[in-house]
Amino acid sequence: MELSKEEYKQYSRHILLDTIGEAGQLKLKKARVLVIGAGGLGCPILQYLTAAGVGTIGIIDHDRIDQSNLQRQVLYTMEDIGEYKALTAQRRLAKLNPYINFEVHVAQLSRLNALELFEKYDIIVDGSDNFETRYLTNDAAVLTGKPLVYGAIFKFEGQVSVFNYQGSASYRCLYPTPPNPEESPNCSEIGVLGVLPGIIGSLQANEVIKIICGIGRVLTNTLLMYDVLNQRQFQLKYQKTAEAVVTELLDDYRVFCGIPTSKEEQQISWGELEGRLESFQLLDVRALWERDQFNIGGLHIPLAALRSEHQKIPSDQPLVVYCKSGGRSSNAMAVLQELRPELEVYNLIGGMDAVQA
Repeated sequence: MELSKEEYKQYSRHILLDTIGEAGQLKLKKARVLVIGAGGLGCPILQYLTAAGVGTIGIIDHDRIDQSNLQRQVLYTMEDIGEYKALTAQRRLAKLNPYINFEVHVAQLSRLNALELFEKYDIIVDGSDNFETRYLTNDAAVLTGKPLVYGAIFKFEGQVSVFNYQGSASYRCLYPTPPNPEESPNCSEIGVLGVLPGIIGSLQANEVIKIICGIGRVLTNTLLMYDVLNQRQFQLKYQKTAEAVVTELLDDYRVFCGIPTSKEEQQISWGELEGRLESFQLLDVRALWERDQFNIGGLHIPLAALRSEHQKIPSDQPLVVYCKSGGRSSNAMAVLQELRPELEVYNLIGGMDAVQA
């Protein structure tokens, strides 16, 4: 494998670096990297790995672009709303660097596809936004022997580390047990500073390039924590532990992470509900700002407050729970089935997205 004349032009500033040079650029061209998620973290990760010349980049994401994404997911524009992130990212990135091979997977990472997918790549980069995916990603990376570049964001703070590289510790060594899901809301519930994922994702891309080229000190057994509000950063050292051994994937990572699940979730479409709203009571579990923008009435109890405020819900009518797209309302249903088994509860399929479609 060689660099073409056009690639020499494309990567000239890399090649001038004595720690990368032509040999390092060829390593980048030969590398295969899988990026999980094309959202807040995924956008800068993908942009800089593409610009750097990583030869094959896999993208796995099943989500579509929403207007609220545009505040931080800078690969996308207003014209892309409603399109799949993975496919849109591929189209945009191909314009940045035509010498990259993109392998797009419009799918959700699961225990059914993770191992087979990870086997095809040299390095895994975690740009996900939930704990069940992070633990699944870690376990699959350990079982396939792949280095895992980790990043996470929370409001004004971010984290970066590298797991399972040259015998280093894994995600489970740092976080042996998941947090209470009701105490770890995602950015759709609590918000995030728009530039933060750009910073953390860029740091993740940097670790990938260092691993491929064999330069610098990789963030193994070290958690870099960054506070953008006060421009402070510090490093936490951690060690590999015997208790973190992974022998197989779990059957259900949502259960492991303490996320309530419902075996038999009752659902209702907007078409079924619209003509007979008077027959149901409604529960909106979105944030207040979302409700203020548009709602179909009923009680308002944000998902994070449901355990403490569920008594406000009367039991004299069937209950329809709704959110933006159906995810939070599904979690709310499971909480209510645990705390209020006497209720007849339905999840509004597609949430407000379906109502406004």
